[in-house]
Amino acid sequence: MSSQGPAIDLRGRGRTRRRLVMNRLAEILALIAALLAVAVLGIVVWSVAKRGASQLSLSFLTGDLPLFGQPGGGIAPLIVGTAVIVGIAALIAVPVGVLIAIFTDEFAPPRLGRAIQLVIDLMNGLPSIIIAIFIFGLIVYGHPQSGLAGSYGLAIVMLPLVTRSTQEVLRLVPRTQREGALALGASRWRTVLGVVLPSALGGIVTGTVLAVARAVGETAPLLFVTSIYANTVQWDPRHALPNMPVQIFIWSESEDPADHERAWATALVLIVFVLVTSLAARVALARNRRNMGR
Repeated sequence: MSSQGPAIDLRGRGRTRRRLVMNRLAEILALIAALLAVAVLGIVVWSVAKRGASQLSLSFLTGDLPLFGQPGGGIAPLIVGTAVIVGIAALIAVPVGVLIAIFTDEFAPPRLGRAIQLVIDLMNGLPSIIIAIFIFGLIVYGHPQSGLAGSYGLAIVMLPLVTRSTQEVLRLVPRTQREGALALGASRWRTVLGVVLPSALGGIVTGTVLAVARAVGETAPLLFVTSIYANTVQWDPRHALPNMPVQIFIWSESEDPADHERAWATALVLIVFVLVTSLAARVALARNRRNMGR
């Protein structure tokens, strides 16, 4: 007599086989979607680099803006002004957004939390042109333009993104970590600051980078409140600051082909600016994790 049992078909039959097929189909569709997203990004970056890379030089990055109709010139005022405006906006939006997320998810009663969540969702879908008109009417109308007004507008753009991303990562922190800290006698705030936030730091940094990437390319808020500026480097945010989104718009509307080339080159610098910001955030996050591990 043979001791071998009946052969087992690992491929499955009936419902099991259909589930395996559907699972493989879903994986293939997800892979195709990811490849399409990467391909679109690659096409955009390649097209901008193809048209703008030839204009990049040290003098272009360090020179003042060209006078109307004059050759040469650079974008140093645009780089400095954009960094100042976005930096101030991040200093406003990130702490406020993180605090809103902490209060909503950790301390607020359910009814109040749902109301705050609704407001954040509405702000997330608010068109940037509406924000621009609001800031213009509230701060700029009857007063000179200023970089601070542009920072306030970009902070409104960034706030819901920072809040939503922080909320999502806070919800991913295991509840057992909170319960363990509370069981050891830690207060609620001590638990949030010492246990929950360090665990969610990676997601918060990622959300902040996404918010900065969204804000750095916004044109409407800056076009309304800080678009009449000097051709030289400006550091004082109380005055109108040169910035890349507005200048790209101005050059793209010009009839001079040289301005179009400057617009492409500035757009390439803007893309590199976002890339460097993302890499810097990743490096800072990795260093923070190493320090926590020690």
